[in-house]
Amino acid sequence: MQTEEIFPEVNMYTDGGAEPNPGRGGFGVILTHKGHTKEFSKGYLLTTNNRMELMGVIYGLEQIKKPSIINVFLDSKYVVDGISKGWAEKWKSQNWFRTRSEKAINADLWGKLLELISKQKSVTFNWVKGHDGHIENERCDLLANIALNSNELLEDFGYEPNNLEYSK
Repeated sequence: MQTEEIFPEVNMYTDGGAEPNPGRGGFGVILTHKGHTKEFSKGYLLTTNNRMELMGVIYGLEQIKKPSIINVFLDSKYVVDGISKGWAEKWKSQNWFRTRSEKAINADLWGKLLELISKQKSVTFNWVKGHDGHIENERCDLLANIALNSNELLEDFGYEPNNLEYSK
């Protein structure tokens, strides 16, 4: 119980997507702490599914202003595995290369995510099956879709059109 008093425990739910991929994109985020809930979403003119999944987590972490214990729930194995399996840390240590000749995709966002994680007491990533009735995941999906269909779309300055991540 001592830990809870010093470091708040926050649950974060996120989802992101692009239609088509690449195309208009959006993410949705829900933060919960001690019975309080906040929802966020943003839409983008041209981006990818993976970038929106990463941006959702990044945006959620940016909203947490003091070191916390954070449980992240999302349906993106790309993001969960990138952190949990240490891929992002490895790419960073290799100057953002996956192999000697292949650059890591979305290095701008992976770098920002690692930086934000380092400011927290702990961040645990939990995969949930998408479109399977998980209440918060379904709500984040709805928020993401509302955002990507809005008239207030932002530019994803890090998106690189020649990047073939969406075909994998």
